[in-house]
Amino acid sequence: MSSEDLLFVKPNLIIEGLIDQFYAWLYLIPPAQSAMNFSNLHLSMLDSYVQQPKVHAAAVANPKMRGGFFVDYDGERVAEIKELRERLVRENSALLELAKGIKETDELLRAQATGFDLTGLYRQLPDAVRGFVELVYDLNHQPSVRFLEPLLYRSKYYRDERQSIELSLDDGSSRPFTLSTPRLPQPGHLQLPLPLRHEGIDRLFSSRLSPASFGDLREALEIEADDHAQVLRSFLTTDPLIPAEREVTAGGRVRYFGHACLVLQSPTVSIITDPFISADHRAGDRYTYADLPDHLDYCLITHGHQDHIVLESLLQLRGRIGQVLVPKNGSGNLQDPSIGLCLERLGFDVRVVDDFEEVAFEGGGIVACPFLGEHCDLDIRGKSTYWIRMAGRSIFIDADSSGIEPELYGRIYEAVGSADMAFLGMECDGAPLTWLYSALFTQPVSRKMSITRKLSGSNAEQAMGIVQKLRASEAYVYAMGEEEWLQHVMATSYTPESYQLKQVAAFLEECAERGVKAEHLLVQRELRW
Repeated sequence: MSSEDLLFVKPNLIIEGLIDQFYAWLYLIPPAQSAMNFSNLHLSMLDSYVQQPKVHAAAVANPKMRGGFFVDYDGERVAEIKELRERLVRENSALLELAKGIKETDELLRAQATGFDLTGLYRQLPDAVRGFVELVYDLNHQPSVRFLEPLLYRSKYYRDERQSIELSLDDGSSRPFTLSTPRLPQPGHLQLPLPLRHEGIDRLFSSRLSPASFGDLREALEIEADDHAQVLRSFLTTDPLIPAEREVTAGGRVRYFGHACLVLQSPTVSIITDPFISADHRAGDRYTYADLPDHLDYCLITHGHQDHIVLESLLQLRGRIGQVLVPKNGSGNLQDPSIGLCLERLGFDVRVVDDFEEVAFEGGGIVACPFLGEHCDLDIRGKSTYWIRMAGRSIFIDADSSGIEPELYGRIYEAVGSADMAFLGMECDGAPLTWLYSALFTQPVSRKMSITRKLSGSNAEQAMGIVQKLRASEAYVYAMGEEEWLQHVMATSYTPESYQLKQVAAFLEECAERGVKAEHLLVQRELRW
């Protein structure tokens, strides 16, 4: 083979974005949220592993502990974890100061913000947060802190140097749970100290469709070491996988790629929702990156949970996405970081949309709609459903929005019309409050409180309410994390007796009785008209 041969990336190449060696997701990138997770979660996990590695190994091996915060290295590599912990503390001293400052600010408000003038409290703020926050009351005189998030991104608290990437081939084997296990170097994997916005990432994944020379790709990724170059070469091939029927020339098509990922196409537009895509084309039972259209006009993000804004997919697609539509957040709440600011920092073309804002395209349009529930009753506004009109049909993308108030969907119907097809989330017994948000709290949360506030979508009754209020003629339930290939993010486990699956069955039965075409999706499905 000539050194000048043009090469494609192998179809099963994957990329993991990393923050401090941890799998990158929304709450690890914005400075305030990242500081809280680093200080209150990551360091304690690493300390626990160093002290009791065998306990972690036993927990990881126990199916009942799936999704727990245990480091998955089989009780080994303790010295490396200890070294990582020590390095992170040295490099992230500013983040520790910020996390401490956030906690002290909350304590200050609890002690002294009693409904009277807040002006004097600014002089008592910790140095770490001064100039980055506003102290406010709501109309019930409850105090809170508003973070000036754009300023924090421009401060010492945001450093590209914390970011890196890991490249590897998907061979169908399971990966460690993303929220708990830092990525240590291992054979066949290539870790590169590149910021997540680096243009070399786009150049690499553009070679899925347009080949490049090995030298060009090595240069684009700034690889100097020969051993790293050899690993990169193992990710490349002269034989591309570019299936036919990736485009649509007439009518409309929806392809289900798994979880909440849909690709909607007509001759005039291509749209992807919450990209979370398998790279394991050899499995033969799913759509993969190879089945995507060459260009995606719009990418719709519904909310910021780690299974809906999935950087391992978004980074692969950045170079072929026209615009990412994201929901407008509440501007400044610790629990509600801006998805738009985050993705802009990572090099995406982003448009932030508010409720009932419309994005028009030839032959149709996208309307952002309200999203209720699924966030443990926290004041999180960065979440949106979408109503899409294309190829003569109306399609409602519900994601994990819950039917806790069915009248909302009646209002949506009055505003935008009926839905020919509705895609619904029915993970109706989700994880408790502290599973995802514990690091953000500055006061302990009782277990009793935590388990009453869950990351739950609709049950059968609530889903039926959505369908009825939208006058939907077809309803499709997402797989809710049943696909094995995404368990490194989902860590879900179902049996035929699981409450969630029983609720889906009850919903499908009632749909049949009411003459609504309904289906529980799993792994792969194509709908055409």
